[in-house]
Amino acid sequence: MQKIAISGKGGVGKSTLAASLAYVFAERGQHVYAIDADPDGNLAAALGMPPDLAAQARPISEMDDLIEERTGARPGSGATFFKLNPRVDDIPERFSVEYQGVHLLLMGTISAGGSGCVCPESALLRALVTHLTLRRSEVIVLDMEAGVEHLGRATASAVDAFIVVVEPGLRSLQTARSVVKLARDIGVRSVFAVGNKARGSSDESFLREHLGDLPLLGVIPFSQEIIEADITGASPFHTVPALQEAVRDIADRLMAWPAGESH
Repeated sequence: MQKIAISGKGGVGKSTLAASLAYVFAERGQHVYAIDADPDGNLAAALGMPPDLAAQARPISEMDDLIEERTGARPGSGATFFKLNPRVDDIPERFSVEYQGVHLLLMGTISAGGSGCVCPESALLRALVTHLTLRRSEVIVLDMEAGVEHLGRATASAVDAFIVVVEPGLRSLQTARSVVKLARDIGVRSVFAVGNKARGSSDESFLREHLGDLPLLGVIPFSQEIIEADITGASPFHTVPALQEAVRDIADRLMAWPAGESH
Protein backbone atom coordinates (compact mmCIF):
# COMPACT_ATOMS: atom_id res chain seq x y z
CA MET A 1 0.00 0.00 0.00
CA GLN A 2 2.55 2.58 -1.17
CA LYS A 3 0.37 4.60 -3.56
CA ILE A 4 -2.82 6.04 -2.06
CA ALA A 5 -5.39 8.29 -3.75
CA ILE A 6 -7.94 10.15 -1.62
CA SER A 7 -11.18 11.62 -2.94
CA GLY A 8 -14.60 12.71 -1.74
CA LYS A 9 -17.17 15.49 -1.88
CA GLY A 10 -15.86 18.98 -1.22
CA GLY A 11 -15.64 19.85 2.47
CA VAL A 12 -15.64 16.30 3.84
CA GLY A 13 -12.03 16.46 5.04
CA LYS A 14 -9.99 14.91 2.21
CA SER A 15 -6.99 17.15 2.79
CA THR A 16 -7.04 16.55 6.55
CA LEU A 17 -6.91 12.79 5.97
CA ALA A 18 -4.27 13.08 3.22
CA ALA A 19 -2.00 15.25 5.36
CA SER A 20 -2.51 13.04 8.41
CA LEU A 21 -1.73 9.82 6.53
CA ALA A 22 1.37 11.45 5.05
CA TYR A 23 2.58 12.31 8.56
CA VAL A 24 1.84 8.81 9.85
CA PHE A 25 3.98 7.24 7.11
CA ALA A 26 6.72 9.84 7.64
CA GLU A 27 6.87 9.18 11.38
CA ARG A 28 7.26 5.48 10.55
CA GLY A 29 10.42 6.22 8.59
CA GLN A 30 8.97 6.28 5.07
CA HIS A 31 9.98 8.78 2.38
CA VAL A 32 6.66 10.47 1.61
CA TYR A 33 5.36 12.65 -1.21
CA ALA A 34 2.03 14.40 -0.56
CA ILE A 35 0.58 15.39 -3.94
CA ASP A 36 -2.05 18.13 -4.07
CA ALA A 37 -3.99 17.17 -7.20
CA ASP A 38 -7.14 19.13 -6.35
CA PRO A 39 -7.42 22.44 -8.26
CA ASP A 40 -9.00 23.94 -5.13
CA GLY A 41 -6.69 22.07 -2.83
CA ASN A 42 -5.35 23.21 0.52
CA LEU A 43 -2.98 20.40 1.37
CA ALA A 44 -0.25 22.84 2.43
CA ALA A 45 -2.62 24.30 5.01
CA ALA A 46 -3.67 20.84 6.21
CA LEU A 47 0.00 20.02 6.71
CA GLY A 48 0.34 23.15 8.83
CA MET A 49 3.06 24.42 6.51
CA PRO A 50 4.17 27.99 7.27
CA PRO A 51 2.87 30.45 4.65
CA ASP A 52 6.34 31.56 3.52
CA LEU A 53 7.33 27.94 2.88
CA ALA A 54 4.00 27.06 1.25
CA ALA A 55 4.47 29.98 -1.12
CA GLN A 56 7.57 28.26 -2.51
CA ALA A 57 5.41 25.39 -3.81
CA ARG A 58 4.23 26.53 -7.22
CA PRO A 59 1.66 24.47 -9.17
CA ILE A 60 3.29 22.53 -12.00
CA SER A 61 0.41 23.41 -14.34
CA GLU A 62 1.39 27.10 -14.08
CA MET A 63 5.03 26.58 -15.08
CA ASP A 64 4.71 27.59 -18.73
CA ASP A 65 8.47 27.58 -19.37
CA LEU A 66 8.87 24.09 -17.93
CA ILE A 67 5.87 22.79 -19.88
CA GLU A 68 7.25 24.24 -23.12
CA GLU A 69 10.73 22.84 -22.42
CA ARG A 70 9.42 19.33 -21.78
CA THR A 71 6.58 19.07 -24.30
CA GLY A 72 7.82 21.36 -27.06
CA ALA A 73 4.70 23.54 -26.95
CA ARG A 74 3.69 26.50 -24.80
CA PRO A 75 0.35 26.44 -22.96
CA GLY A 76 -2.27 28.53 -24.72
CA SER A 77 -0.36 28.56 -27.99
CA GLY A 78 -2.88 26.33 -29.73
CA ALA A 79 -0.10 23.97 -30.80
CA THR A 80 -1.32 20.64 -32.12
CA PHE A 81 2.05 18.86 -32.03
CA PHE A 82 3.81 18.22 -28.71
CA LYS A 83 5.32 15.38 -26.74
CA LEU A 84 2.76 13.18 -25.05
CA ASN A 85 5.48 11.43 -23.02
CA PRO A 86 7.69 14.26 -21.73
CA ARG A 87 10.50 13.77 -19.24
CA VAL A 88 9.23 14.23 -15.66
CA ASP A 89 11.55 12.14 -13.48
CA ASP A 90 13.36 15.17 -12.01
CA ILE A 91 10.23 17.20 -11.23
CA PRO A 92 9.37 15.74 -7.78
CA GLU A 93 12.82 16.57 -6.36
CA ARG A 94 13.13 19.97 -8.05
CA PHE A 95 9.71 21.40 -7.30
CA SER A 96 8.53 19.81 -4.06
CA VAL A 97 8.77 21.54 -0.69
CA GLU A 98 9.70 19.52 2.39
CA TYR A 99 8.12 20.07 5.80
CA GLN A 100 8.43 17.78 8.83
CA GLY A 101 9.39 14.79 6.75
CA VAL A 102 6.73 15.21 4.05
CA HIS A 103 7.48 16.47 0.52
CA LEU A 104 4.61 18.54 -0.88
CA LEU A 105 4.12 18.80 -4.65
CA LEU A 106 1.34 20.89 -6.21
CA MET A 107 -0.10 19.68 -9.49
CA GLY A 108 -2.52 22.51 -10.20
CA THR A 109 -5.46 22.09 -12.55
CA ILE A 110 -5.42 18.81 -14.45
CA SER A 111 -7.66 19.14 -17.47
CA ALA A 112 -7.61 15.51 -18.51
CA GLY A 113 -6.94 12.07 -17.13
CA GLY A 114 -8.35 9.17 -19.06
CA SER A 115 -10.28 11.59 -21.26
CA GLY A 116 -10.82 15.29 -21.88
CA CYS A 117 -8.81 17.96 -23.62
CA VAL A 118 -5.35 17.23 -24.98
CA CYS A 119 -2.94 20.11 -24.38
CA PRO A 120 0.72 20.50 -23.35
CA GLU A 121 0.00 21.11 -19.66
CA SER A 122 -2.31 18.12 -19.32
CA ALA A 123 0.23 15.94 -21.17
CA LEU A 124 2.93 16.90 -18.64
CA LEU A 125 0.66 16.40 -15.65
CA ARG A 126 -0.58 13.01 -16.87
CA ALA A 127 3.01 11.92 -17.41
CA LEU A 128 3.90 13.12 -13.91
CA VAL A 129 1.02 11.23 -12.27
CA THR A 130 2.04 8.11 -14.20
CA HIS A 131 5.66 8.52 -13.08
CA LEU A 132 4.67 9.01 -9.45
CA THR A 133 2.40 5.97 -9.34
CA LEU A 134 4.33 3.57 -11.56
CA ARG A 135 8.00 4.40 -11.15
CA ARG A 136 8.57 5.85 -7.69
CA SER A 137 9.41 3.73 -4.66
CA GLU A 138 8.32 6.33 -2.09
CA VAL A 139 4.93 6.49 -0.40
CA ILE A 140 2.69 8.67 -2.58
CA VAL A 141 -0.47 10.22 -1.09
CA LEU A 142 -2.64 11.90 -3.76
CA ASP A 143 -5.18 14.44 -2.51
CA MET A 144 -7.67 14.48 -5.39
CA GLU A 145 -10.89 16.25 -6.23
CA ALA A 146 -14.18 14.35 -6.14
CA GLY A 147 -13.58 12.15 -9.14
CA VAL A 148 -11.04 9.99 -10.93
CA GLU A 149 -10.07 12.43 -13.68
CA HIS A 150 -6.43 12.28 -12.58
CA LEU A 151 -6.25 8.52 -13.00
CA GLY A 152 -6.36 7.08 -16.49
CA ARG A 153 -6.44 3.35 -17.03
CA ALA A 154 -2.66 3.27 -17.38
CA THR A 155 -2.12 4.47 -13.81
CA ALA A 156 -5.19 3.02 -12.10
CA SER A 157 -3.57 -0.39 -11.73
CA ALA A 158 -0.63 1.20 -9.90
CA VAL A 159 -2.78 2.81 -7.20
CA ASP A 160 -2.69 0.47 -4.22
CA ALA A 161 -5.64 2.05 -2.43
CA PHE A 162 -8.36 4.49 -3.40
CA ILE A 163 -9.98 6.04 -0.33
CA VAL A 164 -13.26 7.95 -0.46
CA VAL A 165 -13.86 10.22 2.52
CA VAL A 166 -17.51 10.35 3.59
CA GLU A 167 -19.41 12.11 6.33
CA PRO A 168 -22.73 11.01 7.86
CA GLY A 169 -25.18 12.32 5.28
CA LEU A 170 -26.93 11.07 2.18
CA ARG A 171 -25.38 13.63 -0.19
CA SER A 172 -21.87 12.66 0.84
CA LEU A 173 -22.72 8.98 0.43
CA GLN A 174 -24.23 9.59 -3.01
CA THR A 175 -21.01 11.27 -4.15
CA ALA A 176 -19.01 8.40 -2.68
CA ARG A 177 -21.00 5.81 -4.64
CA SER A 178 -20.42 7.72 -7.89
CA VAL A 179 -16.69 8.00 -7.25
CA VAL A 180 -16.43 4.33 -6.32
CA LYS A 181 -18.18 3.27 -9.52
CA LEU A 182 -15.88 5.43 -11.64
CA ALA A 183 -12.81 4.12 -9.85
CA ARG A 184 -13.81 0.51 -10.38
CA ASP A 185 -14.73 1.20 -14.01
CA ILE A 186 -11.16 2.26 -14.80
CA GLY A 187 -9.63 -0.65 -12.95
CA VAL A 188 -8.75 0.62 -9.47
CA ARG A 189 -8.45 -2.61 -7.53
CA SER A 190 -8.82 -1.62 -3.88
CA VAL A 191 -11.44 0.94 -2.91
CA PHE A 192 -12.20 1.89 0.68
CA ALA A 193 -14.12 4.47 2.70
CA VAL A 194 -13.09 6.54 5.69
CA GLY A 195 -15.76 8.26 7.75
CA ASN A 196 -15.23 11.79 9.03
CA LYS A 197 -17.01 14.19 11.41
CA ALA A 198 -18.73 11.35 13.25
CA ARG A 199 -20.48 12.55 16.42
CA GLY A 200 -20.86 9.14 17.98
CA SER A 201 -21.56 5.45 17.47
CA SER A 202 -24.87 6.19 15.74
CA ASP A 203 -23.05 8.07 12.96
CA GLU A 204 -20.64 5.17 12.49
CA SER A 205 -23.56 2.73 12.36
CA PHE A 206 -25.26 4.96 9.78
CA LEU A 207 -22.16 4.90 7.59
CA ARG A 208 -21.70 1.14 7.85
CA GLU A 209 -25.36 0.57 6.98
CA HIS A 210 -25.28 2.77 3.86
CA LEU A 211 -21.82 1.88 2.55
CA GLY A 212 -22.89 -1.68 1.80
CA ASP A 213 -19.94 -3.80 0.70
CA LEU A 214 -17.52 -0.85 0.59
CA PRO A 215 -15.00 -1.49 3.41
CA LEU A 216 -14.86 1.19 6.10
CA LEU A 217 -11.25 1.57 7.26
CA GLY A 218 -12.17 3.75 10.20
CA VAL A 219 -13.99 6.82 11.44
CA ILE A 220 -12.56 10.19 12.45
CA PRO A 221 -14.63 11.81 15.21
CA PHE A 222 -15.98 15.33 14.88
CA SER A 223 -13.67 17.72 16.70
CA GLN A 224 -13.88 21.44 17.31
CA GLU A 225 -10.10 21.32 17.71
CA ILE A 226 -9.71 20.37 14.03
CA ILE A 227 -11.78 23.40 13.04
CA GLU A 228 -9.69 25.65 15.29
CA ALA A 229 -6.46 24.25 13.84
CA ASP A 230 -7.71 25.14 10.38
CA ILE A 231 -8.48 28.68 11.54
CA THR A 232 -5.04 29.19 13.09
CA GLY A 233 -3.10 27.47 10.29
CA ALA A 234 -1.84 24.68 12.55
CA SER A 235 -1.53 21.05 11.53
CA PRO A 236 -4.62 19.20 12.83
CA PHE A 237 -2.61 15.99 13.02
CA HIS A 238 -0.05 17.50 15.36
CA THR A 239 -2.57 19.28 17.58
CA VAL A 240 -5.53 16.90 17.90
CA PRO A 241 -4.73 13.60 19.71
CA ALA A 242 -8.04 11.99 18.69
CA LEU A 243 -7.18 12.57 15.03
CA GLN A 244 -3.72 11.07 15.49
CA GLU A 245 -5.18 7.94 17.07
CA ALA A 246 -7.87 7.52 14.42
CA VAL A 247 -5.53 7.97 11.45
CA ARG A 248 -2.85 5.70 12.87
CA ASP A 249 -5.51 3.00 13.22
CA ILE A 250 -6.69 3.66 9.65
CA ALA A 251 -3.11 3.33 8.38
CA ASP A 252 -2.67 0.06 10.29
CA ARG A 253 -5.84 -1.42 8.77
CA LEU A 254 -4.84 -0.24 5.32
CA MET A 255 -1.38 -1.80 5.56
CA ALA A 256 -2.85 -5.06 6.81
CA TRP A 257 -5.39 -5.34 3.99
CA PRO A 258 -4.60 -8.01 1.36
CA ALA A 259 -3.24 -6.36 -1.78
CA GLY A 260 -5.75 -5.98 -4.59
CA GLU A 261 -8.77 -6.69 -2.40
CA SER A 262 -11.47 -4.42 -1.03
CA HIS A 263 -14.30 -6.81 -0.35
